[in-house]
Amino acid sequence: SQKQHKPTPLPKVQIGIVLLLQLCGPITSQSIYPYITQLIGELDITGGDERKVGYYAGLIQSLFHLTQAITAMQWSRVSDRVGRKPVLLIGLVGLSASILLFGLSRTFWTLVISRCLCGLLNGNSGVMKSMIGELTDSSNRAQGFSLIPIVWATGATLGPLMGGTFARPHERFPRVFGGQFWQDYPYFLPCLVASSFVCVSFIVALLFLKEVRRLSVASGSVTPMDGSLVCSQNGPLPLRDLLVYPVIISISNHMALAFLNIMLNALLPLFFAMPIHIGGLGFKPSTIGYILGSFGVGNGVFQALFFARIVRRFGERRTFLGGIISFMPIFLLLPIISSIAKHSGVNLVVWIGIVVLVFLMVFMDVAYGCIFMYLTASSPNKHSLGATNGLSQMGVSFARAVGPALATSLFSLSVERNMLGGYAVYAILFCISCLAIFLAVLLPEKMWEEKGDGDVEPGD
Repeated sequence: SQKQHKPTPLPKVQIGIVLLLQLCGPITSQSIYPYITQLIGELDITGGDERKVGYYAGLIQSLFHLTQAITAMQWSRVSDRVGRKPVLLIGLVGLSASILLFGLSRTFWTLVISRCLCGLLNGNSGVMKSMIGELTDSSNRAQGFSLIPIVWATGATLGPLMGGTFARPHERFPRVFGGQFWQDYPYFLPCLVASSFVCVSFIVALLFLKEVRRLSVASGSVTPMDGSLVCSQNGPLPLRDLLVYPVIISISNHMALAFLNIMLNALLPLFFAMPIHIGGLGFKPSTIGYILGSFGVGNGVFQALFFARIVRRFGERRTFLGGIISFMPIFLLLPIISSIAKHSGVNLVVWIGIVVLVFLMVFMDVAYGCIFMYLTASSPNKHSLGATNGLSQMGVSFARAVGPALATSLFSLSVERNMLGGYAVYAILFCISCLAIFLAVLLPEKMWEEKGDGDVEPGD
């Protein structure tokens, strides 16, 4: 009896490779945050009006998620049929090519094309969650999914540090990067570094990543890695059969979490970079990179040391609720920090506020590991796990497409029209956070029971 309850050891090598590929996403996406505001300003599409930068910065960040929403479900369903590995490799190629194009962009429309290309070719996020779900079981799944926030935290550390350190290298490292090319393309170097990391990850995956299962197209049967056959009637379900209550409520909460998180992520570069008199803190890209990098370090350490313990102590539902509730003090703290900076400059109190802000963001991230476990348990059968994660990724991508443009536009609108002293954006986001709490309480206290190829049933 005790032996049955002993957690299954994680397949460390394969999990490690999947997590390496997972790292590519945050490194490439987060590396642009320290300099995106400055890049938009230098393209001269705002007519010199710094208050309008937010509109275009939000649009750039939204385009990737919008185009990803169009293809995420399709990529995940393809992975259910042809395997996870080919889809992951295609996504890595798209990621590498698009970030290089971003660094070579000299016009706003080139930036648009690069972000759209990245979204269209990249369905990896949902596919990788499916792989982790298939590489784990109910005894070690919390341990497996607890690693995803750690990886994102690592990427959230390395990405901004890359962007902040290597942006405009002709100014920071003139002896090495003093050539005309680096003056013409001042943001290419961080993109090149990020692309190189993706290329290395591609090679590792190509050589060492094993397919979780193989699909026999002729017979319509799924063949797991152990060689046993599963008949086609237990294969991937059509979309209409995926729309059961556990899937719907899990995806809804994933979307709410992602919507709030992406709006916060879109606001922070503006909040840190904009001049103090219009609601920002006036930091340089390197300073922004170090702040966002410190969040990544703190998040990785916290998730590694405390996530599994918190889940064991309080359960998935309470832990998820705690993460969602964290958004409320976050959106209250931002205008307080700004008001202090306006009256007294960036002093010690402002920096203490930033430290508290980073801590709240770290705690908020525990919600992701919990909702990933709910999503895995909600799948009607294990052969529809890719489709379930793809459907979730599609919804999340739509939320993330709307979020940045909405948040940054609200920021600019609040400043331009002096709504609530320029802080109306934070009041609106606080109210949205309250609505997300009502959605979170609909999750069951007890995780849905997994029944292999059968249906899932909600817990009490």
